[in-house]
Amino acid sequence: MVALAASALGACSMMPAYERPVAPVPASLPQTQQSAGPVSAQAGDSAAWADYFADERLRGVIALALDNNRDLRIAALNIERARAQYGIQRADLLPSIAVSGGQSAQRVPGDLNMSGESAISRQYSANLGFASYELDFFGRVRSLEEQALQVYLGTEEARRSAQVSLVAEVANAWLRLAADRERLALARSTLETRQQSVTLVRRSLELGAVSALDLNQAETLLQTARADAARYAALVAQDENALALLVGAAVPAGLQPPALDDSVAAVPVLPADLSSEVLVRRPDVAQAERALMAANASIGAARAAFFPRITLTASAGTASSTLDGLFDAGSGAWSFVPQIRIPIFEAGRLQASLDVAEIQRDINVAQYEKAIQSAFREVADALAERATLAEQLAARQALVQATQRSFELSEARYKGGVDSYLNLLDAQRSLYGAQLELIGTRLSDAVNRVALYKALGGGWR
Repeated sequence: MVALAASALGACSMMPAYERPVAPVPASLPQTQQSAGPVSAQAGDSAAWADYFADERLRGVIALALDNNRDLRIAALNIERARAQYGIQRADLLPSIAVSGGQSAQRVPGDLNMSGESAISRQYSANLGFASYELDFFGRVRSLEEQALQVYLGTEEARRSAQVSLVAEVANAWLRLAADRERLALARSTLETRQQSVTLVRRSLELGAVSALDLNQAETLLQTARADAARYAALVAQDENALALLVGAAVPAGLQPPALDDSVAAVPVLPADLSSEVLVRRPDVAQAERALMAANASIGAARAAFFPRITLTASAGTASSTLDGLFDAGSGAWSFVPQIRIPIFEAGRLQASLDVAEIQRDINVAQYEKAIQSAFREVADALAERATLAEQLAARQALVQATQRSFELSEARYKGGVDSYLNLLDAQRSLYGAQLELIGTRLSDAVNRVALYKALGGGWR
């Protein structure tokens, strides 16, 4: 009955009505031209990454990371802790009922007793009741419960944010490994080709067909390729270590990329009039809003502190001077102790607490607006880069083709005795540099797709 009355009276709440702040960004995302296929991923869906990334090996690595990554485990445990804390706060809405039993014994000396003889008195009791249960007339307890709920939901958003970030980090590490392995393969192939060239030039020098300068120049290019091969071998090993750390376990060889695959991810086609409201579904933005809602609830608790607090303590049971008479007829006992606390003079403490709660709410509003602005910029930057990557790729591919033809012509002219060996070496150097730059541009293209996935919070549909 007490709990029912408290529920009815607790409808009076001092918590201000929550209103989502207006996003301080343009109403629509930037318009860009994209040439990728659509993605059916749902925003916030834990399986959205599986629909976004096309490479089966990459999906397998991401799945391993989601199972083994320690940071994600910590985020999940934080959720469990917040859920337990919310359960503690929610329990204050109902009285805590407990059974208690006890005995008290007292010896009174003779000079304090009317009979002049010492006496020992005992009392036994068994009770059922509750202590210090607050009747939530002004919604203080409910405001604190709402605050704990929003903190709990915010930790869930933090876990989602950690998952999106982990997926993006794993994808980027996997892509860097693929690109560095392709660079290593190119450096080793170039090293082998230049080793053959040095052998041929040395034989030509022995026959007197070329000068020692030609041999020195060929050896210069050979040592450059040798250094590059060693450097990329170290980078590949470091990439493997970084990927294993993110995954939280050794990555099977079958899931590691031999080279960079152009179809590693599918990019969603964003409509030209896509509203910026999709950004509020990003986990980090949703977490900032949950923090704002928790701060809003704390204002209700601070306001309710200005009003009287009524607490109840009640119990019912039996009491007797002897243990065997504890449950005899007429041994029933009960107590009912209502208390009211009315704040009169707090030296400004209550007003200061309310000011702190309101200022904290304003801080959370600013943090929420900053989260929206940061999300908008990340999406805009990814889309701006996306708009030029296709042209960059086409230009790099055309450059490789042009330098390849130039190398073939220089080689033919050198063998025909028309051109010097120096021009052939320059053509080799230009072709090698163009091939490395093409790999770098392809990596930038794939990394941009991952950045777009992360900026959109794992999807937008």
